[in-house]
Amino acid sequence: MPNQDEGLSVVLLDFGGTLDADGVAWKERFFRLWHEEGEEITHERFDPAFYAADDAVVGAVAAAASLLETVERIVWGVARGLNVKDPAVVRRVADRFVQEAQASLRAHTRLLSLLSSRYRLGIVSNFYGNLAAVCTEVEIGRYFTVLVDSACVGCVKPDSRIFQAALAGLNVKPDQAVFVGDSLSRDMVGARGIGMPHIWLTPQTVPAEQPCCPDDRVIHRLEDLGRLL
Repeated sequence: MPNQDEGLSVVLLDFGGTLDADGVAWKERFFRLWHEEGEEITHERFDPAFYAADDAVVGAVAAAASLLETVERIVWGVARGLNVKDPAVVRRVADRFVQEAQASLRAHTRLLSLLSSRYRLGIVSNFYGNLAAVCTEVEIGRYFTVLVDSACVGCVKPDSRIFQAALAGLNVKPDQAVFVGDSLSRDMVGARGIGMPHIWLTPQTVPAEQPCCPDDRVIHRLEDLGRLL
């Protein structure tokens, strides 16, 4: 059986939920933190508040804005949507989110160093216009040849154009790269749409959903990528 990674020269990764966590999306992490603050909320109330707050930040932050600044704007937006008025709660949720994200990113630097010695790396992220600044701030920017921020290129995953922007920046074809992400509907479907191999990161050892494609590879920790490729 031929090696399915033969000819692979580029590894593209999602940021939120992938690099800064092991397959848990921002929405779910914010939801947990609100609950841990004693806020009795349901997904029926929380999800619309989160999506509205998240959308409002896209393109509205300065290109140099930090991760904490970005997260604080989202958390304040969620607080308004949930009618939470205690600023101390908002600050704690934002601070804890950033601390957890930074810890995950620090834990993944060894993997990024290993991968960058073998492949060229890139990030393709539905972000806010400050992905490059955040990557520099959290000290992972040096590992990546290309950073594609949806707010900067004007399209979001799963739109094929955002993936094509990364491939064009690296001058490679889809079959020379692999995409790693946590979202089936954005990451996996988008990569599949341009014929790029893809690896699904999910923390669930028995996921409720099936992989995007029948022969997709699935990992449960980003660290597993070092042994898989």
